[in-house]
Amino acid sequence: MNEIDNFEKSVKRLEEIVSKLEAGDLTLAESISLYKEGSELSEGCRKALKEAELTVTVNDEQ
Repeated sequence: MNEIDNFEKSVKRLEEIVSKLEAGDLTLAESISLYKEGSELSEGCRKALKEAELTVTVNDEQ
C-alpha cells in the first residue's frame, strides 16, 4: 500500500471516528479510546501532508 492510500484510509477512519464521537452514544472509555486513535491518525496525516509539501517545494525549486 502506498502513502496516498494510507493517507486516504486514515482520513476515512478519522471521519468515522468523528461521526461516532458526535453521535454521543459511546461510553467514556470508548470515547477516550477513539479520541486517542483519532489524535494519532491526525498527527500521521499532518506529517504526511508536511512531507508532501516539502517534496513539492523541492521539486518546484529544481
